[in-house]
Amino acid sequence: MPVGVAPDRYVAGPSGLEPDRSAPGFLYDLVPQGKGRRYLLAQLQLQDDERLVVPLVMAGAFNPIGCLRLQSAVTFFAEHARRNPDPASTRGFAWQDLQARSADVLDHLSMHAMLASGTTGVQGVAPKFLLSTDADGRWFADMALPDDRAQAHWLLKLPRGPAPEDRTVLRNEAAYLRLAAACGLRTGADPQLHGDMLLLRRFDRQVQAGRVLRLHQESLASLADLRGFGIAANQHHLLGALRAVVSDPFAETLEFLRRDVLNLAMRNTDNHARNTAVQRLPDGRVQLTPLFDFAPMFLDGELIARSCHWRDATGRVQDDWRQVIESLDVPDAERRQIAAALLAFAEVVAGLPETAARCGVETAVIDASRPTIDRQCEQLAALSALRPASGRSA
Repeated sequence: MPVGVAPDRYVAGPSGLEPDRSAPGFLYDLVPQGKGRRYLLAQLQLQDDERLVVPLVMAGAFNPIGCLRLQSAVTFFAEHARRNPDPASTRGFAWQDLQARSADVLDHLSMHAMLASGTTGVQGVAPKFLLSTDADGRWFADMALPDDRAQAHWLLKLPRGPAPEDRTVLRNEAAYLRLAAACGLRTGADPQLHGDMLLLRRFDRQVQAGRVLRLHQESLASLADLRGFGIAANQHHLLGALRAVVSDPFAETLEFLRRDVLNLAMRNTDNHARNTAVQRLPDGRVQLTPLFDFAPMFLDGELIARSCHWRDATGRVQDDWRQVIESLDVPDAERRQIAAALLAFAEVVAGLPETAARCGVETAVIDASRPTIDRQCEQLAALSALRPASGRSA
C-alpha cells in the first residue's frame, strides 16, 4: 500500500476499533490559532471546524515557530501580499510608533503579522505578534523583513483582555520569567515590559554572520502525538516522550520537574502540553526550550485549571512529589539522583517569596502564593527518604 494511505493507528469507535482520521500530532504545532486562525479563515472563506487542520496548515504554515514551512503556505502568503501591497513593508516603524499603536502600525500588523501571530507555538487568548528589527532599530512584522536585513526577532504580547487582572498577569509574567532565571531554570533573554506590552526575544531564531538560523522546535503535545487541542495529558506520558528525544535525559528530566515545582508553587495553572517544547540547537543537541508562558494564571478571570497532571497507572492524580518520583519510569539509581536534586531545590523554593520580590513580582501575587510555596517545600523535604548516600547531583 502506498505510503500515507494506511492508517497509522486505530481508535475506539461505536462498533469497535476504526482508523484514526485525525491529522498527525506534529501538524497541530503548525495550525494557526487565536486571532491568526480567525483572520485566515476569513481569507479562505471557511467556517471554523476542528477538522480543518490540513487546509489551515497548507495556507497558514508559511512562517510558524520553528523551522518547518509548507511551500503551499509560502505561495499563499506571497500571493496575499501581492494583492495587498503595504508601504510599511519597506520602511518599518519606529519604536514610538509601535508603542502608540498608530493606525499605520495596526494596518501593517493585520496584513503581515496576523496570519503568523497565531501559530500554536504562540497560541493563546492574549494577542501576540511576531516582529523583527533591522540594523536601524526599526520594527517590522516578521515576514515583512527579509532575512538579510533582520537583526533580532521578537514576540510581542498584549493583555488577554481589558480587565485589570489581565494587565496584572502580563505585568507579572516579566517578573515571573526573571524569577525562573534566578531559580536556575533555563530562560531566554531578559523580558522587556513597556506599559501593557511585553517584548520577548525569540529563541527559535538566531542571526549569525548575516544569516537567520531557524531552530527546530516541537511541543510536548507533538512529541506525545496528541492529536487536537486542549487534550488533558498525563505528565508521566509527556516526560516519557521528552526523554525519548533529548540529548541528556537526566538533565532535561530535572528541568521539567523543577519547572513543574515552580508552576505549582507560583500558581501558574496554564500547563497544557503545548506550553512546553523542545528545540534542536545548531550543534545538534536536543533539549527543552527556554521557559515560556510562565505567569500567575490563577488570576485569570476564566479560572484556568491545570490540564496536565501526574497520574498513576490507574489514572489517579498524584499530588505529592514522593509519589511522582517513585512512579517515574527511570532506573532506580537515576531516581535517587533526581530525588536528591529536588531535595536540594527545596532551599530555592523556600526562598521564593524574597526572590520573587527582588524580581519584581507584585506583593499581592506573592502573598497569594505563600500557601502553595509552603506545600512544595514540605513535599520536597520529604524526598530525603529517597536520596542516595552519594552519587550524581544536579
